Formats: sequence, C-alpha cells, structure tokens
Amino acid sequence: MVWKLSLSYLRLLRWTIFIPLIIYFSLFFVKYNKSLPLKSSVPEEIRGNPAIIKSLSIEVETPGVERTVEKDYDKYEKAGMDHRDDNSIREVEQVENQENPQKLLEDTFQRADTDRNQLLDIQELAKWIHAKITEHINRAMRENIGLFTAIDNNPRNGEVSWEEYHAHFLRSHGFSDSYINSHDKRHGEMSRSLKETIMRDRARWAEAATNDPERLALDEFLAFTHPESSHRALLQMVEDLLEKFDQDSDEQLTENEFSSLPSDGVGLDLREDQNEPVPGSEDRRKEFRHLIDKNKDGKADRTELLMYIDPRNPRHAIQDAQHLIVLSDANQDGKLSLPEILSKMDLFLGSKMVDTERSFHDEF
Repeated sequence: MVWKLSLSYLRLLRWTIFIPLIIYFSLFFVKYNKSLPLKSSVPEEIRGNPAIIKSLSIEVETPGVERTVEKDYDKYEKAGMDHRDDNSIREVEQVENQENPQKLLEDTFQRADTDRNQLLDIQELAKWIHAKITEHINRAMRENIGLFTAIDNNPRNGEVSWEEYHAHFLRSHGFSDSYINSHDKRHGEMSRSLKETIMRDRARWAEAATNDPERLALDEFLAFTHPESSHRALLQMVEDLLEKFDQDSDEQLTENEFSSLPSDGVGLDLREDQNEPVPGSEDRRKEFRHLIDKNKDGKADRTELLMYIDPRNPRHAIQDAQHLIVLSDANQDGKLSLPEILSKMDLFLGSKMVDTERSFHDEF
C-alpha cells in the first residue's frame, strides 16, 4: 500500500513540476536561438578587411546621396518656411518624428535605397550615413556662429560666459526673465532631468574652456556644443592618443604603438597596463597599414591621426553600417529590408542613419 502511494506521488511530481520545467526551458532555448544571429551577416570579404574598407570608403565619398539628404527641406520651402531656418525646421521635424517614428523610418529607408530594390546593402547604408554625418557637421559649424552671437549679449564682447549660456538655456526651456535674473542656484523647483542636463553641460563646458574656465571663445564654444564638429576637440583627442601611446615620445605612432589601442574605440578605455594583451591587435595593424599610414613611412603623424579620427572619414560610416546590419539582418543575406529595420525601431531611431545629432552627443 505504501509502495503504491509513493508511486502515485512520484507521478504527481512528474506532471506538476518536471514537465512544466522541461517545457519552460525548451521555450527559452528556442527564443534565445531566434533572438541572436548565428554569424555576422556582413560579407566576409568586407568584415575585418581594411583594404576592402579603403576601397569602399572611396565609393562612399562619391557624390550622389547628398542631394537626397537635402530634400528634407523641400516640403518646408513649399509650406512657406525659409530653408535656411534650421532651428525652426528641426523643431517641426522633432514633433513629426515623435508623432510617427515608423513613417520616419519608412521615409529614410526609401531615400537611402538608391537602386529602389527595397533592400539596403552596406554600400547604400554607409553612403547614406556618411551623407548624414557630413550634413550634420556642416550645419553645426554654420549654426555655431549665429548661436554664439545671439548668446553673447551681456556684454557683447566676443566671448560667451557661463552666466550668458545658462540664461539662454533657461529661456529656451520656458523659464521667465524674472526667474532667470533671481533664481535659486540649486533650482529647487526644476525637474531632475533638467538639473542633470545642466550638470552635464557644466562638465562639457569645463572640458572646452582652455583659457578662462568661465568664458568660451568662438572655437571653444563649438567644442562645447558640437565636439564632433570642432577641430580643436579632435586635435585634443589626437594629443591624448599621443600622450598615452607614444612610447618613444617622437610625437608619432608606429604600427606597434597603434596596435595597443583598444579595439572598441579611439581614445576610450585607455589602459594603464601597457603589457596587457589587447584583443584585435592584428586587425589594428591591418587598419594602420591600409587606412592610417597614408605616406607609407611606417608612422602616423598628427595629420594622419586627425584624418583617422575625423567623423567625416568614411570608415566611421562603414563601421556604423556594419554594426546595424549585424544586429538587424534576420535572414542573414547581408542586406536590410524595411521589415527588418522596423523590427529594430529603437536601434535605428537612435542611430546616425536617422538621428545623427543625438547619436554623436551620446558618444562625446
């Protein structure tokens, strides 16, 4: 009798515990395998081959997409808006994009798909991203003078003080002149997100101010608002690289020195232990030979490093395109369809393919 009860108990355990567990882990395994690509969908001849990337860079720089990017302004001209009024156009675009992000992605896809085959290959995607980067940087440099002049008014002396910029910031976020002139410096009534934005601005201001910590000249102001567009900011990145990795202090980087750079970004994760092995150092060597050492003298001087770091270098667009394809190419054909892009909506909305400014400012 006891034996029968034990057998019945074990059968009950099997159905109430073990079977549901087996089903759960089976479903988890299936979902996990479907959520990750089994291999990179970027063509093997492109991935990790700097010589091919160099050839692709020439193609990416070929004119042809820029006018497609500029067509963003056509509808605003027809609506009676001045196409040079970038701030007004941007405000309208932001509202439209927030209201219908799917339509934004669909429109972007159609403009980037230059051969109209309803697929984006790496050439089309990289070319589009490169055009967006170039357009963003040119616009940032163009707008910087107007913004600097508008803020420099108390007094107008060719410099922007922190107080002048802070007043502009508060005014642009809807605060009254009375609040601006007599506010509590702790901003007790301000939202936490705005307080955090002010703290980040203050930190970036300190980095950009090279002469006076409370005032910025025109070029310093560009380094503050758009460091990716600032020649001064890029030169500082070159100096940081040389200071960290120029082991013989000859103000140039050799192939050996460059191969010790971290593989996930220039100027990031600067290691203290130079003897620690760096993943991807062989890829770095190939990159140095094909993409950096332009005069083939075995060394990279400041000019060559500056060209390498410059966001307008096509290699950045190609790498961004590779990244998007690897993460989104569900059928592993090396191209992106519109459904594949829409299935990764958040990824693309925050990428340089769509929101170039936001993507840059998340990096710098």
